[in-house]
Amino acid sequence: MGFELTAAQRDATHLLGRPTSRHVLLRGGSRSGKTFTIVRAIVLRSLKAPDSRHGIFRHRRNALKASILLDTFPKVMRVCFPGAQYSINWQDLIVTFSNGASIICGGLDDKQRTEKILGLEFATVYLNEASQISYAARNMLLTRLAQKTGLKLREYIDANPPTTSHWLYQLFELKVEPKSGEPLGSPELYVTMRLNPASNVANLGEDYLSTLEAMPEKERQRFLHGNYQTAIEGALWTLDRIKRDVPVADANREEILSRMQRIVVSVDPSGCAGEEDKRSDEIGISVCGLDRDGVGHVLADLTGRMGPAQWAKAALDALDLWKADRIVAEKNFGGAMVENTIRAVRPTAPVKLVTASRGKAARAEPVAALYEQGKVVHHGRFPDLEDQMCQFSAAGYQGSKSPDRADALVWGITELMLEKQVGPAAWQPTSFSLGR
Repeated sequence: MGFELTAAQRDATHLLGRPTSRHVLLRGGSRSGKTFTIVRAIVLRSLKAPDSRHGIFRHRRNALKASILLDTFPKVMRVCFPGAQYSINWQDLIVTFSNGASIICGGLDDKQRTEKILGLEFATVYLNEASQISYAARNMLLTRLAQKTGLKLREYIDANPPTTSHWLYQLFELKVEPKSGEPLGSPELYVTMRLNPASNVANLGEDYLSTLEAMPEKERQRFLHGNYQTAIEGALWTLDRIKRDVPVADANREEILSRMQRIVVSVDPSGCAGEEDKRSDEIGISVCGLDRDGVGHVLADLTGRMGPAQWAKAALDALDLWKADRIVAEKNFGGAMVENTIRAVRPTAPVKLVTASRGKAARAEPVAALYEQGKVVHHGRFPDLEDQMCQFSAAGYQGSKSPDRADALVWGITELMLEKQVGPAAWQPTSFSLGR
């Protein structure tokens, strides 16, 4: 009996080949046939176009070699293309067909090999297990989708659905640009389909589905049903709870500033020594405003890996650009250092030092409540900041590193909306807000 695609794989194959399907995401549960279907489509494209070049990428090279070249690819060739001639260069992980077409496999964890690959152009770029790939890496690969072969250029992606804060959800489900939050210019080019293991049961072991069904609810939703997950259970923030306003640009900055009664620049310092210091947390810098209707506005996220002189200058530049009332900075990390660093650049800068007397989650909860009430808006999309926000729960912060960006935002909104003062006239200089 010959090989047959499942009904779901036939639908997915049609989607992959549709003329308007430039960017295709196959999402769904584990062992649902996503990878097999895309690899088969790439082999078809390779055999159709002599000398064409196709790239398959994953976060780690070793995982790509094990899952694609040692598993899925030989299965595809054996059952779908038994007569096709090809060879494999195992050192460089390149498949070459008899017509000169090639499939180049690369891991994004290998900088030297990645740079070599980026010197090439491709007719197809395939991101395997894309939940592990950053948006910046995806965009870098997309710049190489440019080979002229007679084939329509294609970006193929597969993933077990990650959280709703991931760029895949933003791009393919919400149809917005993940960095800015702006609607996609050509949303019809981005298409997606869900494949789940239940539709691939003919190719699974008899106990596989029951194993997935016995998993905890969170894992079952992702790996059996192929559903996106909220960032964490009981998250203080979710992306759909964040209200949006227009991003700030030079053309509209003055109009937006005219609506504000107060603006602050908030700083969450760390021990970072500079851009090359990868061990320390970044310096969280946020610009927030309060309008005349009592609504909070997140205007900018200027967080970065900076040394003391750099972040002090960045905070003071923001103070000037946004015509802010003051800089609010946490003093727990060397209180004197924070104040002295800023004053070394500008002795008379208006600075307020705040003390973290409660834990991060306890400080974040009242700010999250303001979002729930619709009292805070973001001007555009701040992906890194919002990813940190969505990893807060009442039980604490669930992220792997310090929430420097979110901490800075919490200090800023707290200063504007949860302190007793209302309006700039209520603030008076203190002993630490003027040069001595």
